[in-house]
Amino acid sequence: MLYCHGRTDHTGTALSFVRGKTMYVIIAAIVVLVIVVAVMYNRFIRSRNLLNEAWSGIDVQLKRRHDLIPNVVETVKGYAQHERKTFEEITRLRSKMTDPDMTVKETEKLESSFTQALKSIFALAEAYPDLKANQNFIELQKTLADVEEQLQLARRYYNGTARDYNIMVESFPNNILASLFHFDKAEYFEIELATERETPEVKFT
Repeated sequence: MLYCHGRTDHTGTALSFVRGKTMYVIIAAIVVLVIVVAVMYNRFIRSRNLLNEAWSGIDVQLKRRHDLIPNVVETVKGYAQHERKTFEEITRLRSKMTDPDMTVKETEKLESSFTQALKSIFALAEAYPDLKANQNFIELQKTLADVEEQLQLARRYYNGTARDYNIMVESFPNNILASLFHFDKAEYFEIELATERETPEVKFT
């Protein structure tokens, strides 16, 4: 009887040891999981901040482009007063671009219309030689070209940052965390520039 009792105590101790060890393993696994999730989450936050920073670069150049419009309109008005419809259209578009809640695609669509209106205004110079030779108009064209060059650089940087962010969002196991914490894919930004020349079409007969 004493022998059996001692064996039972030994078995109970062994079971307690195994249970205790299992508990430590579970706790350690939970701690590791929490650390991994925290690291992944912080990577998402850092990447999203980089994306927002890249977009702010585009936003700055777009505002610089918009700020040119009053001077452009006033300069061209002196030579082409009857082009009122064109002036009103570009002024209307400029006023709509103050909405801070527009998505990337909404901004892209509005900026495309803005570009077309801007091209129409600068195209007037071909019909008015005096306007084309106006020093203020020439300086505005140079300034616009510089702004749009910077805009193109900002666009490329943003799209590269968006690509890296989207790869992270779509990759396993990041996609699980992205789904849980609503890290959605970023939209790319494309824009036609007013100073961009169209590539001539070559036809072979």
